[in-house]
Parts: sequence; structure tokens; C-alpha cells
Amino acid sequence: MIPSPDRLPSAPLPPDPLPEAPARQRSVGRIRLRATADGLPGPARIADLAEAGPLRLRFPRRPAGAAETEAVLVNTAGGVACGDDFAVAVRLEAGARLCFTTTAAEKLYRSDGPVSRLDNRVDLAEGARLDWLPQETILFDRARVRRRFEADLAPGAALLAFEAVAFGRSARGEVLGDGLFADSWRVRRDGRLVYADGFHLEGALAALLARPAIGGGAASCATILDFAPDAAGRLDEARRHLEGGPEVEAAASAWNGHLAVRLLAPAIGPLRARAARFLEAYRGLPLPRVWQS
Repeated sequence: MIPSPDRLPSAPLPPDPLPEAPARQRSVGRIRLRATADGLPGPARIADLAEAGPLRLRFPRRPAGAAETEAVLVNTAGGVACGDDFAVAVRLEAGARLCFTTTAAEKLYRSDGPVSRLDNRVDLAEGARLDWLPQETILFDRARVRRRFEADLAPGAALLAFEAVAFGRSARGEVLGDGLFADSWRVRRDGRLVYADGFHLEGALAALLARPAIGGGAASCATILDFAPDAAGRLDEARRHLEGGPEVEAAASAWNGHLAVRLLAPAIGPLRARAARFLEAYRGLPLPRVWQS
């Protein structure tokens, strides 16, 4: 006899689905600065400043007679974690002079997948000058980051930019087994592209950097770019300022109206020291005070 459907043994209910892990809260930081000049040319004066998320901009007291204003970027999050999104935009009006730096080295922490994004954009009007001098970036093992720098320069504007990267924490003997570091540079003068550069490393970063055609075993690198109207004519001077010991490989070249300096070293300490000496001599000004702390 076939039992009626209402007497059939009930099938066990499927287990409740596990709740999805909530998406991580990631930091989204924004800085937007517009500055004018106290006199033409003269130290920059804040005209408009917007801050969002963990990013803050601080302006140390300027000594009497100083040629430029210092702006110090502070990341209250303590570093860049997986999936963070930070953007800085600086606009200098005609004749304004500003030195932009960071309160300390920026740390790029390991990621379990998401890519962090760092976007920097500068816009310089006629006769404005920006010295972009952040302290070094330290890449942790398994960090994943894409960084972009874009600049639009009016005729007669001047930009000096420095960026340094330490691949791993050398004091801990850290080896970068895996990661992503992508860096894109675009500079335009009067609307015309005059400089484009791309740097992309993905996978076993230490092994890639050990290859002769990439890093030759270096664990740190830096780039210095000068887009002042007289930059190309300072090539011999730049090469003299780069002279030093064999622990840092350094070279300078000039083309298309600008000057570029590249540095490679097995550790960030010697590279930072060489770059600091170069920048002080080349600028004819001391580095921001936070560099000395």
C-alpha cells in the first residue's frame, strides 16, 4: 500500500546558508587644495582647502623671508591597507610657491586581494612652482597598489617631483614574495603631453627586481623630475650633485625640455641620504623639517 503524501516522512531541511562576510570598511581619503601667492612670485597662501577621510594637510609656521610655503600631508590611518582609495589634488595660481611633503614614510600594507589606489594631481598656473617632495613609500610583502601622478603645467610653471620606493622592510630582512606595484606618470605643458612613464611589477617582486634588466638586485629606487623652464640646461650641474659612493647607482638625463634623475640602491637608507643631499644642493634650499625628524 502506498502511503498518502501527507504521511510520507519529511525530508531534512537544508542547513541555513552561511551569512556572507561583510565587506571591509576601507579608507577613502581626499585632499583638495587651491593656493594663491603673497606677491608675484611668492609663498603660497591657502585660498581653498577640503579634507575628507583620514587625510589632513598641515602648514608649519613659515620662517620670515622663506621663499615657499610648506604643506605636510598626514595620513591618520597610519598607512594604506588593501582596497584603500586616496586622492590629492593641488592647484597653484599664478606665482604661488609651495613645497609639498609627508609627515613620514608611507606604508603600503599586505593585501588579500583588493588593490589600493593612490591618485595625485597637480595643476600649476603661469609662474607657479611646486616642489613635490614626499618621504619614501615602503612596500610590504603582498601589498597591491596602483599609483598615478598627473600634472598640468602652464607656460612658465615649474614642477620638481621626487618619489622613492622601498621594496620591503630591510631592517627586518623582509623579502617580497608576491605583490603588485604599478606607477603611472603623465605631465602636460600647455595641454601637450611632454612626459609619460609607466612602472609595473606584479608577482614575485624580489625575483623580478633581481633581474639585471629590471633592478639588478636593488631593493629601493627613486625618481627625481624637474620641469622648470631651465631644467634641461642644468644637466651637468645635476650630474655633479649626484657624485658619491658606490652603494647608490645614480644617473641623470635631459630631453624634451625637462631633466630626470634615477637612483637604485640595495637599501632605502643610502638612497634616501644621497637623494637628500642632491635635493638640497639642486634646490638651493633645505629640505622640509619633517625630513629631519
